[in-house]
Amino acid sequence: MTEIHKPALLACRHEDGRLRVCLGGNWLLKHPRPDACEVILLLREAPQIRQITIDGSDLERWDSGLLVFLYQLLDYCKEKDILLDCQGLPEGARRLMKLATAVSPSGDPGHGRKPPSWLETIGLEVIELAEEVYDFIHFVGESTIAGIRFMRGKARYRTGDFWLLLQECGPQALPIVSLIALLVGLILAYVGAIQLQLFGAQIYVANLVGLGTVREMGAMMTAVIMAGRTGSAYAAQLGTMQVNEEIDALKTLGLSPMEFLVLPRMLALILMVPLLTLYADTVGMIGGALASVSLFDVTLLEYAYQTQAALDLSDIMVGLFKAAVFGVLIAAAGCMRGIQCQRSAQAVGEAATSAVVTSIVAIVVADALLTVLFTRLGI
Repeated sequence: MTEIHKPALLACRHEDGRLRVCLGGNWLLKHPRPDACEVILLLREAPQIRQITIDGSDLERWDSGLLVFLYQLLDYCKEKDILLDCQGLPEGARRLMKLATAVSPSGDPGHGRKPPSWLETIGLEVIELAEEVYDFIHFVGESTIAGIRFMRGKARYRTGDFWLLLQECGPQALPIVSLIALLVGLILAYVGAIQLQLFGAQIYVANLVGLGTVREMGAMMTAVIMAGRTGSAYAAQLGTMQVNEEIDALKTLGLSPMEFLVLPRMLALILMVPLLTLYADTVGMIGGALASVSLFDVTLLEYAYQTQAALDLSDIMVGLFKAAVFGVLIAAAGCMRGIQCQRSAQAVGEAATSAVVTSIVAIVVADALLTVLFTRLGI
């Protein structure tokens, strides 16, 4: 069998169905080097060869030129079912070859795989759900510990950040909350008065708007607005910090991300959502008054008297309690999705979307449960 002798390809020796390829010198892209076709020609002349051993003990310098040579040789070996032994290569070259062959040539890691069965799909979904539950419990536990440290005066965070967050989720949210609350009050009054007018009882539209806004719609609409406006912002902010490794830097400095980043955001939302709900209740009843006075021949004094007679302090406290619960859920969902964000730009967008969806679902479920509870308690 013919042997090749070149500065970079020292020798090819054929022994008992094995081909030993000895490499040496410089395997750099800028230097002339042997082509894999030369070794492949030797293999075609000796079809009995079933194993190729690469000996790189004499290699001096190498770069991707060596990997190109090995990858071309590997393609031919796979086609002819020949074993290619690269254990004699430097450790760095072995690792790079492992990475280069980790994905199938089609570019699809799952190419050729059968779709999972329904039982496997259910199992994967259950495992994913269990991981979500574990992450949620872990986050709640860390948040509780941070809250306890805050009440004991030992939590470490910047007071300036807290006041800035209060401003962002409070006064800066007033315009959108005002618009939505006013329109919701108008809609409630108009829809209710149309039906009540059939019985000549349009005066009771004030009762409908007052109770509906104070007990349900004020807290619900404020929470939905804050979930889309502030919850997603929290997830995006913390997710970007995760991508930029700022959270890792805080841990390295000995600062707890739960105290330094999450705690101020949760406190700001828990304080501001009930206050915004009170404001939304007032604006909603003003919207109902506008519709009633202008369209249904109800005087402003009658509307105010009916509203005062219909509402009780317990109704206001029910709405505020719901608002506080919604604030906790929004802050928890936004901060949790941000902390769990993966390290990519796409993951930041997914975290923000997931925070909004999680918040709204949690708000609706909590509102239903609290409504049933208060009804059963007669509140």
